Amino acid sequence: MTQSGGLVAFQGELGAYSHQACREAFPEMTPLPCATFEDAIAAVRSGEARRAMLPVENSLYGRVADIHHLLPESGLYIIGEHFVPIRLQLLGAPGAALAGVKEAQSHTVALGQCRRFLKDHAIRPVIGSDTAGSAKQIAEIAEPSRAAIASRLAGEIYGLDVLAEDIEDADHNTTRFLVMARQKIEADPMDGPAMTTFVFQVRNVPAALYKAMGGFATNGVNMVKLESYMTDGSFTATQFYADIEGHPESEPVRLAFEELAFFTSYLKVLGVYPAAPFRGL
Repeated sequence: MTQSGGLVAFQGELGAYSHQACREAFPEMTPLPCATFEDAIAAVRSGEARRAMLPVENSLYGRVADIHHLLPESGLYIIGEHFVPIRLQLLGAPGAALAGVKEAQSHTVALGQCRRFLKDHAIRPVIGSDTAGSAKQIAEIAEPSRAAIASRLAGEIYGLDVLAEDIEDADHNTTRFLVMARQKIEADPMDGPAMTTFVFQVRNVPAALYKAMGGFATNGVNMVKLESYMTDGSFTATQFYADIEGHPESEPVRLAFEELAFFTSYLKVLGVYPAAPFRGL
């Protein structure tokens, strides 16, 4: 996945895992850090950035809060996906040593992923706003007894030493990102495996969800994700977010969507994009 020139927006500080995803997927583009997901989306909508890199789910902690609500109304299209294995480093000021570290600062999720390491080394966890922001703060403090838990990229950016590498408890921890664009760019149905992401609401009839999903089963379409969430504060208007393997122009997916449409009151395709090699499809 390459794109020459322009900006790619992401939420967070330089050195965040979203920044790492931008560098891996778009090495020729300039990363644009944004304070919020909404700001990253707005940067693309306004034309300031050509792409946005948004985390959507993590293999340990599930979906990223708010993303499912933001995507359908973003005005953007999903044109790709990228997976980043999360490797956590203990970062300290130049000259610091692991033996002298008493506190480690990071996002609460990152701290939770390193419980075993922190316990084994009697290091007290300190909650920070995010991983890269914690690395930036530790660099400014320059206190040998205080460290940050963040990416190797954050260490490089803020001039910190890696005191201990790959300290995460689970080595399968991976975050999935979606690449967003203002223009609809759909995968070529003849050019390898594709993913289709869509949202829908079922009609208010008995067994509507069961019947809506039946078309995917009978046509052999693999649904790899189905999540529900409330919309507009209503307990009765549930919206569903789904990922399937396949392209809408293929016969099985086309037939499945025809059946889905019959039982839904709202259906919106958010993107049709190449499946990442990480999936192994």
